[in-house]
Amino acid sequence: MPAKPKAAPKLSYARQLRALQIELVKYQRHLIAQGERILVILEGRDGAGKDGTIKRIIEHLSPRDTRVVALSKPSDLEAGAWYFQRYAPHLPRAQEFVLFNRSWYNRAGVERVMGFCTEAQYEEFIETVPVFEQLLVRSGIRLFKYYLDIDRAQQKKRLKARLDDPLKQWKSSPIDAVALQHWKDYSVARDAMFARTHNAVAPWTVVRADDKRRARLSLIMDLLAHLDYKGKDHALLRPDPDIVFPYSEQALRSGAIAP
Repeated sequence: MPAKPKAAPKLSYARQLRALQIELVKYQRHLIAQGERILVILEGRDGAGKDGTIKRIIEHLSPRDTRVVALSKPSDLEAGAWYFQRYAPHLPRAQEFVLFNRSWYNRAGVERVMGFCTEAQYEEFIETVPVFEQLLVRSGIRLFKYYLDIDRAQQKKRLKARLDDPLKQWKSSPIDAVALQHWKDYSVARDAMFARTHNAVAPWTVVRADDKRRARLSLIMDLLAHLDYKGKDHALLRPDPDIVFPYSEQALRSGAIAP
């Protein structure tokens, strides 16, 4: 019998990442030419890998047309304003690629868990955010919401690494110290956020991020697969469905999303 043909060797992480970054540059060229606006939101627990993912996305993009938004604690003045008001100035203008490293969903996560907002403030947010996002989408903004999901053991490992590695200590915060203690509370808050803010106009996409490299590659593949641009390499954009998938109650019940 003839010998079975060998499977094509898989590209290394570095080669896959470079190929995907070339696709991102292709898309940005299209975005600028067409005056499009794109907003990518990355949420997830502390240590989920948001910083590293964003770093790889923007590494070779035009800094003039790319912005990363990571807002600090609101000032007293901001706290007294409409909740979305501090985020509105950072929304993408024509030709801009904007990434939010955490977003208005702080109110559905850390603010709710840590008691930084009242129940009334939370309810107002959770009821109005779908309307706010619908307005953004209707205005022409391409909105993508990704939740990077890790298990408890992985979070514990990564938070410890922040303390041990002098190059990562800038990531540490007082919130880290209690993140593991409130693991279940964050899970409950996350599940409520998904249930009440996942919809056809602005759906949530879950990224299993215990393996950082696979998560980065699959997230970029998924993002590019939803965008149209000249010279698109469709064969390259095949995200792992076990890594990146739309939120659903079934995914929650099956354990595909960390409990």
